[in-house]
Amino acid sequence: MRAKGIALLGGVTVPLITPMDETGRPVAADDLLDALAGAGVEKLMLLGSNGEGPLLPTGAIGAFLNGVIRKWRSLTDGGVVTVNVTAAGTLEALERAEIAAAAGADALVMSPPIYFHHRDDEIVAHYAALAEIGLPVVAYNAPRYSNPLTRELFDALLGLDHVVGIKDSSGDIEFLGHLVERARTRPGFAVSQGAETHLAAALELGADGIVPGIANIGPGLSLQLVAAHDAGDRDETDRLQALVTELTELHAIRRGTPGVKEILAQLALCPPYVAPPLLRSEPAERDAFQQFIAAHQNQLLHPPKG
Repeated sequence: MRAKGIALLGGVTVPLITPMDETGRPVAADDLLDALAGAGVEKLMLLGSNGEGPLLPTGAIGAFLNGVIRKWRSLTDGGVVTVNVTAAGTLEALERAEIAAAAGADALVMSPPIYFHHRDDEIVAHYAALAEIGLPVVAYNAPRYSNPLTRELFDALLGLDHVVGIKDSSGDIEFLGHLVERARTRPGFAVSQGAETHLAAALELGADGIVPGIANIGPGLSLQLVAAHDAGDRDETDRLQALVTELTELHAIRRGTPGVKEILAQLALCPPYVAPPLLRSEPAERDAFQQFIAAHQNQLLHPPKG
């Protein structure tokens, strides 16, 4: 399993939004998947914060995972799908992990437990429990939503063979640098960055990949940014980072997934509905998103021609 981290997290991973009906239950994502594959995306993460995973009941995720993974396999040659199984307790995380494994996920992604504060040894035990599923595990540091992964906890997770990488969404560049440095002590262990305004900085520090939520609406910029970095073109990398950062201005209209979904709805790629208690964008916000789309047409995802 140790060699799988970079293969799973290298380059660009799109943390896919979850298309939903008016009740907030998942529906097919075929139109969005067609467009993302057409744009050159190869890697998806399902049911993360962009995918509203923790808001969905465990019983509602199986059919969605099966449909997305089957469709993605048909669209891509060796495309990677990781699935977030974050939960408040270990038993629910294991139940979600079993569903993801049965659907064909390549790896599991998991934050420390949400809701309660836990001791470090309890968090390590939470990650250790996933070994029984038999899939590689990516640790997910999202301190806005769960217990944070500290330096000490990360060092402990490096000792678990089935943990093969980490996605950091803290936005703390100094901490990310520490993760990259420590990851080098485990061959094949990967570090990926989710903070959208720091993608170029993360790659410069040595991160293996990026997982920007903004790639749901503008994946081309992120793909080009990684390519420019790999080619050693610092000026182009910085230019593309500036364009990505401009797209994050959507959050000034409506922060988070409801705004992303409204844009995708206006692009005819996804319904605008979200999981309760979230509410869809209001009429004034929808009007503002029309103007946003007009201003960023060249950077945004569109349905494939034909």
